[in-house]
Formats: sequence, structure tokens, C-alpha cells
Amino acid sequence: QVQLVESGGGLVQAGDSLRLSCTASGGAFSAYVMGWFRQAPGKEREFVAGITWDSVQTDYAESAKGRFAISRDNDKKMVYLDMNSLKPEDTAIYYCAADRLHTYVIMRTNDGYTNWGQGTQVTVSS
Repeated sequence: QVQLVESGGGLVQAGDSLRLSCTASGGAFSAYVMGWFRQAPGKEREFVAGITWDSVQTDYAESAKGRFAISRDNDKKMVYLDMNSLKPEDTAIYYCAADRLHTYVIMRTNDGYTNWGQGTQVTVSS
């Protein structure tokens, strides 16, 4: 079983940057596709970014392209989301997710991931 814990969220102003971190324990982390999702108040949980086991392929939601960057360190069992030029619309709970069923294919749907962290709150003020 894979356990995920997110950290790094907080209250920032528009235009600021944040690095979210996800620490994994258990399971074969290096073999899993990893992703970041977010859920804003009153909205559905949505895909933000994903990365293959070897970091060769990444995928981003249109809202994240050019501003966010996903990366991973398999030795440390960590995955990161670097967020730049934050906007109030980025305010959400951000979740780290692991896909134990895929190594190379990045899924964009909630049901494509098998393990989830508890989330970290990101609040961007205007």
C-alpha cells in the first residue's frame, strides 16, 4: 500500500510562487505514474499535472501550462509541483495521487489513480 502526504500549501498573494511536496511511503514508488489534482470550492476535482516514472513525459492542464512544473525524485520518493504566477483561481486543495496501474501512461481522470494524499490547502489572495 502506498501512502502519500502533501505539504507546502499556504496563503500567498497573486503573482507569488509555491512549491508543493508529496512524500510517498510503501509500494514501488518509482514504478508509478504520479499526478497532482486540485479541488476548488464548489468545483469538481480536476487534473493539474502528471509525470511518468522516469520523468520523460509530463502532462499539464491548460490552466497550468507555462506556470506550473511537476517533477519527481525517485530516490527520495518525492514528487513536487512548482507553481509560479499564482492567481486567485488557483485557490484549492491540492492532492497528490499515485497510479499503481500505469508506469508510462499519464491519466487525467480521478479514477485513473489508485492512491491519494489528504491534500494541502493553497489560498491565493488578490
